Amino acid sequence: MIKTTDYPAWQIGLLVAALIFLRTAYRGRWRRLSSIENVPGPKPASWFGGNFLQMFNPTAWSYHEFLAKEYGSMVHLHGPFGSRALYTFDARAMHTIFVKDQETFDEADYFIKLNQLLFGPGLLGTRGNDHRRQRKMLNPVFSAAHLRGMYPLFLEVTHRLEGAIVTKLESGPEIQEIDVLSWMGRTALELIGQAGLGYSFDPLVGEESAHPYPRIIKQLVPTFLRLQFWITTIFPRVARIGSPKFRRFIVNLLPWKDLHHMRDMVDYMHEVASEIYEEKKKVFEVGDEAITQQTGRGKDLISILMKENMKAVDEDRLADSEVIGQVFRFPYLDATFLLIVPMFADEYIDFCSNGYHLARTLHLLVNHPDVQGKLRSELTQAREQNGGQDISYQDLVNLPYLDAICRETLRLYPPVPYLFRTARKDGVLPLHKPVLGLDGTQMHEIAVPKGTSILVSIFNANRNTDLWGKDADEWKPERWLSSLPSAVLDAPIPGVYSHLMTFAGGGRSCIGFKFSQLEMKTVISILVEKFEFLPSVQDAKTFWQMNSITVPVVGEDENPQLPIRIRLAK
Repeated sequence: MIKTTDYPAWQIGLLVAALIFLRTAYRGRWRRLSSIENVPGPKPASWFGGNFLQMFNPTAWSYHEFLAKEYGSMVHLHGPFGSRALYTFDARAMHTIFVKDQETFDEADYFIKLNQLLFGPGLLGTRGNDHRRQRKMLNPVFSAAHLRGMYPLFLEVTHRLEGAIVTKLESGPEIQEIDVLSWMGRTALELIGQAGLGYSFDPLVGEESAHPYPRIIKQLVPTFLRLQFWITTIFPRVARIGSPKFRRFIVNLLPWKDLHHMRDMVDYMHEVASEIYEEKKKVFEVGDEAITQQTGRGKDLISILMKENMKAVDEDRLADSEVIGQVFRFPYLDATFLLIVPMFADEYIDFCSNGYHLARTLHLLVNHPDVQGKLRSELTQAREQNGGQDISYQDLVNLPYLDAICRETLRLYPPVPYLFRTARKDGVLPLHKPVLGLDGTQMHEIAVPKGTSILVSIFNANRNTDLWGKDADEWKPERWLSSLPSAVLDAPIPGVYSHLMTFAGGGRSCIGFKFSQLEMKTVISILVEKFEFLPSVQDAKTFWQMNSITVPVVGEDENPQLPIRIRLAK
């Protein structure tokens, strides 16, 4: 038998103190979690994975619809290893998360560190003052006035795409099948290349002219998805071990093919971004005349950012690494057309998704020929009123039916279906619609303990039948041609665009959503007036996967593609 006298008094005291501490911590944790535990939600599939695999897989649409229908706009979920999380699309809760209390409900530490590791200290890899300073520097280059000046460039690039497709049709059958996703992606890359970086990636003259950038990093997101569980669960625990050089040594040492593939693609992205930035710096050293002779004529976003940065006071000026962090993202996010969400969202939802979203819009027009015909009539009339010339910027942004189609597509099919936030300290989420707790009480707010993960469903926020009505799941552009429901107008939805959460909201909202809108309207207007889009013979096999960004695949082929038949409009 062991006697207490066998141990020094200080050890016994330490043991008792530890037991008291653990008991108090456990009770405190139970009290803090009790509010979340009272929120209804599904049972975990397992302790190891929680609801992780149900939530995040290519066919998870039905599960997200089930959550909204069965539990409403605030749901208690289970994370890996017994952790707890919230799933919400409640308007007031989202307003608190993104606007009112965004410093409490912020990006997780692993999100910031992973972005710093992959892309450097740019917008996605910073928070607080550093983030606000970078955003302040970038905001002017995304202004409506600046984008108006970019419109001729948008027209030039889109007409190149138009010419390439016309050439293809003239050299073959009247109706041909093309991979619209590939062409839209290449166009989006060239637009962000010229307008964003003053750099041309693709002459858009044929399949053989495509830049190697998208081909080399085509597997970035599929690779990430295979690593996602380890990145979200293990990475936060090892991210601070040793120096960057030591961590790189470990990555090289591990016999892990996917990890090495990710390393190589990130290295390539950084190499391209650094090369573009260094070329810009050399041109700036020569003078203004050399700048105006570049692609983009010095009006591209990065050139303007560099000019503003040179004029900025010391406390606002960005370091070279921070500017490269912005260069890094632009070609990556639109060249791969694949977004590693929940890792890389918010500020760049628009850039990362537009290749896919242009394709999505055309796919919807294929399956709604009456809408396609009505839009073509609107575009033809607008061109005739402009003397047969390109539709002016002001007329383009004000075309009612084109605008309605864009808004409705962005509402019903947000390219990024969800975003993550983490409670960095204890907080409270007030509710727009009260929740009936498991104990029978009506809950008007949820106490959220520090460390709780929150998944904000953009997909369900934009389809909320309490706000948008019983036809919220239907694609109806006409809903935007009259007043929106008062429930939508009165709800405190924090989105920066048209009462939608598609581009998020608050201080980390999508900084370039106006760029995205102009790109979308320019490309769709020119293509729909010139061409008629028809269903592919493979259309019945086309499925839009709920990956981190929605992507189309055909049948069992996991390679993203969207075949559509096309002919000259009559």
